[in-house]
Amino acid sequence: MAGNEWINGYLEAILSTGASNIEEQKPAPVTLKDGGHFNPTKYFVEEVVASVDESDLYRTWIKVVATRNTRERSSRLENMCWRIWHLTRKKKQLEWEEGQRQTQRRLEREQGRRDAAEDMSEDLSEMEKGDILMEMVQSNETSKKTFQRQVSSLEVWSDDKKEKKLYIVLISLHGLVRGENMELGRDSDTGGQIKYVVELARALAKMPGVYRVDLFTRQISSPEIDWSYGEPTEMLTAGQDDDDCVGESSGAYIIRIPFGPREKYLRKELLWPYIREFVDGALAHILNMSKVLSEQIGGGQPVWPYVIHGHYADAGDSAALLSGALNVPMVLTGHSLGRNKLEQLLKHRQSMEDINSTYKMMRRIEAEELSLDAAELVITSTKQEIEEQWGLYDGFDVKLEKVLRARARRGVDCHGRFMPRMAVIC
Repeated sequence: MAGNEWINGYLEAILSTGASNIEEQKPAPVTLKDGGHFNPTKYFVEEVVASVDESDLYRTWIKVVATRNTRERSSRLENMCWRIWHLTRKKKQLEWEEGQRQTQRRLEREQGRRDAAEDMSEDLSEMEKGDILMEMVQSNETSKKTFQRQVSSLEVWSDDKKEKKLYIVLISLHGLVRGENMELGRDSDTGGQIKYVVELARALAKMPGVYRVDLFTRQISSPEIDWSYGEPTEMLTAGQDDDDCVGESSGAYIIRIPFGPREKYLRKELLWPYIREFVDGALAHILNMSKVLSEQIGGGQPVWPYVIHGHYADAGDSAALLSGALNVPMVLTGHSLGRNKLEQLLKHRQSMEDINSTYKMMRRIEAEELSLDAAELVITSTKQEIEEQWGLYDGFDVKLEKVLRARARRGVDCHGRFMPRMAVIC
């Protein structure tokens, strides 16, 4: 199927994984706390401390104390200069200490990974070590050669796997998701990821071997947005017509699960308290669909999802919970990662308190770590994403992953250690 090589790659990746087991928005300059209360005094002090220049502060202090007439000296202004100088120095000291803690934590994590990799490699034979070395050498080849190998090795999908009847679940929670007239760019949550998941669902449903694709998202019945986002089900594409076994439930569908305040559209940072409510609704739909598909393609046996694929941290968190409840393999696509964004925001001298208040960054990173721990496969678009972004997480290390994969391939005990397989699909 011309133009669908990346879909072939996706299917090959999830099939080989499952078979063994069965934008950025700028922060507002004035942020309200969760309770909705704004403290102008605190805001003024934070702005002054963050933007003051020590040389200007020093010149102001000199002018104040240089006055000969003590009656004309402003004690209040002098004290304010000292106070601002003290707060500025204290803020820099805290930032330096936080940077030291982050550096120490990273060094300890890297040392732990090196120690673990050395422990794992002790039992490897010379042949296995040679395999790992060969993989590392191949990873440095040009992207052109990598792409050619990928395409040539994935064309077997339509020949060998077309008899399968897979049920695949995709999850993308935030933003406004619909199949037609997508409102891309309406806000920071409705962007490229929305178009990506909708096109992925459509393309998968048209592939031989895939019977049904469900794209889970949030149901919203708000007067501020179009009524179509409140429809519980939307067909994206019908199933293949060249198969006598095609039933009425085949194809790709958007399934909107109600969770959170149904009459209000929420940005993604505010969805975290309602994740478990979504999981309950999604689980009920999957259980019902397993019975429906059992009559169409299961021969009376329940048909469970072949994989559950979460997109972004919130959907990854949900997919991890569903995967554990159903004992179904999980796939993850990060799209963008919290630790990488946190580093960028800290470089712009934003405080951890403000970052976490605006972006709920700690909750996001926690969800990404959980997703990484539960996933069988992580879909990435570049090797740079694997090494420089996923490499920041506790749950993944490039070298250790290669060692574990070599041990699993040779049947050598991994001593309970596990890391997901990373697949680069262009």
